[in-house]
Amino acid sequence: RERFDFGGRDVASWFPRHMAKGLRQMRLALRRADCLVERSHIPLSGRNPALQEALGIRPHVLVLNKMDLADPRRQPVSARAGPGAEQRWCHGQPCPCSLQVVPMVARLVADGPRYHRAESSEHNILVIGVPNVGKSSLINSLRRLHLKKGKATAVGGEPGITKAPCPPPCQVCEKPLMYLVDTPGVLPPRLGDVETGMKLALCGAIRDHLVGEDIMADYLLYTLNKQQQFGYVQHYGLGQPCDHIEALLRHVALTQGRTQKVKVLTGTGNVNMMMLNYPAAAYKFLQDFRAGRLGRVTLD
Repeated sequence: RERFDFGGRDVASWFPRHMAKGLRQMRLALRRADCLVERSHIPLSGRNPALQEALGIRPHVLVLNKMDLADPRRQPVSARAGPGAEQRWCHGQPCPCSLQVVPMVARLVADGPRYHRAESSEHNILVIGVPNVGKSSLINSLRRLHLKKGKATAVGGEPGITKAPCPPPCQVCEKPLMYLVDTPGVLPPRLGDVETGMKLALCGAIRDHLVGEDIMADYLLYTLNKQQQFGYVQHYGLGQPCDHIEALLRHVALTQGRTQKVKVLTGTGNVNMMMLNYPAAAYKFLQDFRAGRLGRVTLD
């Protein structure tokens, strides 16, 4: 396919009340922040412009997560954080980004004006980003690395784990004395671009059921074929690339045993029959992509 037909469908925006409250609290916490650390899965689509506008100019570090799952042929691209804001990026490959974050933040804070916090010895860092990009995991990783302590924030594999707007700062380093503030993931109240929303959904920033696993799986297949990423052919034992999601899901359901028992009304009564479970096959396809089992892919 040369283009993907969304059929007039929209990608549902997920903006619970805790996101709006969190954004307001982030604005208040900004007065005590020396630097922003933004976590993202996708270089462009995975960033929320509303965060940049609301949080103004501060030294800004963009941490690109899951670079070990990204296509090495597609170099990450990042835009500037805003007028006058200095932005760097680091990534998480086998050499973890945790090793780079603290020295980079300390250098940026030392080189920039701290205004009313000039006399303060500690570094207060605000961790921001869209849902489910590993903000809490980054804080826990930094604590383990620099303080040899266990996790201080809850983590999970779905969006919306952190709901408290700006919980108390969490110390992650002794020298320099550094505190990080975890924040809830925030999406724009309304996604203006359907394709951007679909990329966010594929990376788990929007709950699957709000978009629909069927159209997400179809868009994923379209993207893989467009980028000539045919790892799914070998992974599922297909003879050749497939351009129709129904054929792919049928094959996945058959080979992976994704079936369901349904009752069929007949003239002699109800009969139990085994049917292929296409939603389960679509979910399996999405999970294999997110786990990197279909190859290294960059959506942007």
